[in-house]
Amino acid sequence: MSVRVVASDLVSQTGVRAQLRGRPDVWVLDEGGANSSADVTVVVCDDVDTAAVRVMREARCDGRTGVVLVATRLDDASLLTAVEAGAGAIVPRCEASPERLTSAVNAVAEGRGDVPADLLGRLLGQVGNLQRTVLANYGLNAAGLAEREVQILRLVADGCDTAEIASSLAYSERTVKNVIHDITTRLQLRNRSHAVAYAVRQGLI
Repeated sequence: MSVRVVASDLVSQTGVRAQLRGRPDVWVLDEGGANSSADVTVVVCDDVDTAAVRVMREARCDGRTGVVLVATRLDDASLLTAVEAGAGAIVPRCEASPERLTSAVNAVAEGRGDVPADLLGRLLGQVGNLQRTVLANYGLNAAGLAEREVQILRLVADGCDTAEIASSLAYSERTVKNVIHDITTRLQLRNRSHAVAYAVRQGLI
């Protein structure tokens, strides 16, 4: 697979390129390689700063290029920022051996995630905290649905039509239609069936 390495300094870039270049299943692109020609972009930095986030987002903009982040310092906020920016694999710099880097590159190239267990535990803790302190205040869950929206989708899944849902929940039919329209538009879902399938996958119904 083709790999592009972007680093905050020349020494780091040269070092990571050299580690990956010796791997038989990795083709390291020239320094001028474009996002569109890389299967995976490896971003090397000390901190997950604005520049690193910009590179990760640019790499992910085509929806095809995977991102591996190699960082020296990773606090809880940095983990969330990296995931939001599109990092599919995160490698602490102290663990960035050729084997570890190659494993991370392979993972994101295959559409899998690769995060060390200790970092994953911290990341899950942050997601839980986000649910409790932010989303819950707006009546939302981690899937981005309010309780009223979940109730309506449950009734749709039970085969109820708009009138039956409105009667069951004491809403107007217009309100039910508007809620379903808001769900499908906000989450980019095609129709009611797609919305129900999304809720099932999220474990909400």
